[in-house]
Amino acid sequence: MSLTMTLTLKPGAMTLSELRSVWNAAGPLSLAEEAYPVIEASAAAVQAIVAKGDAAYGINTGFGLLAKTRIPDDKLEQLQRNLILSHSVGTGELMSDAVCRLIMLMKIGSLARGYSGVRPLIIESLIAIYNAGIMPAIPAKGSVGASGDLAPLSHMTLAIMGVGQVRVKGELQDAAAALQAAGIAPVVLAAKEGLALINGTQVSTALALHGLFMAERLLEAGMVAGALSLDAAKGSDSPFDARVHEVRGQPGQIAAASIYRQLVSDSAIRASHLVGDERVQDPYCLRCQPQVMGACWDIINNAARTLLIEANAVTDNPLLFKDGELSVVVSGGNFHAEPVAFAADTLALAIAEIGSISERRISLLIDATLSGLPPFLVRDPGVNSGFMIAHVTAAALASENKSIAHPGSVDTIPTSANQEDHVSMATYAARRLEDMAQNTATIVGIELLAAAQGIDFHRPLTTSPHLEHVHEQLRQKVPFYDVDRFFAPDIEAAKGMVLRGELSASCKELFTALHP
Repeated sequence: MSLTMTLTLKPGAMTLSELRSVWNAAGPLSLAEEAYPVIEASAAAVQAIVAKGDAAYGINTGFGLLAKTRIPDDKLEQLQRNLILSHSVGTGELMSDAVCRLIMLMKIGSLARGYSGVRPLIIESLIAIYNAGIMPAIPAKGSVGASGDLAPLSHMTLAIMGVGQVRVKGELQDAAAALQAAGIAPVVLAAKEGLALINGTQVSTALALHGLFMAERLLEAGMVAGALSLDAAKGSDSPFDARVHEVRGQPGQIAAASIYRQLVSDSAIRASHLVGDERVQDPYCLRCQPQVMGACWDIINNAARTLLIEANAVTDNPLLFKDGELSVVVSGGNFHAEPVAFAADTLALAIAEIGSISERRISLLIDATLSGLPPFLVRDPGVNSGFMIAHVTAAALASENKSIAHPGSVDTIPTSANQEDHVSMATYAARRLEDMAQNTATIVGIELLAAAQGIDFHRPLTTSPHLEHVHEQLRQKVPFYDVDRFFAPDIEAAKGMVLRGELSASCKELFTALHP
């Protein structure tokens, strides 16, 4: 999707492609016209309940353990405002614009399905600040993933109320001033609207989607770097034989092996050692790449399916349903983000494994007894240390990821005076994916540098056409490592290629089947 193309949101029918486009870049957003009648009917149902005077949780009662406290009609607006102010207790660094865009998009989509009882004004206000580039200032910490992402979504809601700070073009501004500059009136929340805005799993899901989209890039980059390492180490492509993978039947493995075969096809380096190579089998980090990366592929796609369902879901509480001619209020627990927590935990496993096997290939390449390359991938070793400590960095990050990958979903801590006695920890489970992805991107970036160095040592022989293109792209940013130099900028340049998806972009057609 181009930046000038408007995304017309169809509640309950968003696609992963649309979510990726919003994550990648800002662009105008609109709501499908057919959504408005159900939104208006839901808001009218809330007003009818208020007028009738029956107690209904979150509409004219307190919240959580205070649900039995009845609130007078003349204090319902104050109830909703107080709810947002008291729940805006997040801490830590602010979430990125990319994550904030996903949060707002999914909250708009959820409310617009017509089960939450908010006026069209609320949804239109969220769309207006989104389109104006006004990003809520949402601290990253402070949610346990049930009863919804209360604290971070409260900070989101402050933005349309004109309270606190927002971020515009990367700069923090006073929210009221930013709204005024954009010609947007602050909203006054009516009955139930504050609760509908802050109940839900949109923050956990946005963070998990952020991790998902980074994991997709890491998977692609890890496969490209791994194929380059295979040629640098003069490994065999026989383990990628389609027959080997078909008899096992794992779909990700079969697809990964196909990509590896195409990545290394027509390599002159491979042709040079087809005859007379004394080695019988390669180490697992080369030989078992389809098995490892294919398994990562499968669980990434499984997580994607769960997160797409959640992105389209209605997850606040209570919900309004039609029962004949009447509207009924039903309290449930869709705000419990256990599906998101499990998805995030499996993404953590994939991200850790992509980095783990990449680190092993770096170790192989710098070991002259295994790779046949100069020690530590540098001429005149001893005077030059080459890739010695770059590998140490990769090892440190791979080890760190092992600790961070501990599942968040197995933890819980009771809150709200034991009313909310089992929580998902989905927000942390998803939030930690960013750190893990940064670690793995660094590892894969170091492998890319090491593998490219190995390819250079085999000149004038060339690798495959696909991998020669990757090598050329890297060498435009990072020259051959001839003698020791300040190495950190090289690693950052290679890491940037990984995070931006530039490695797979060099051979994009091979990865078209990767993502649902």
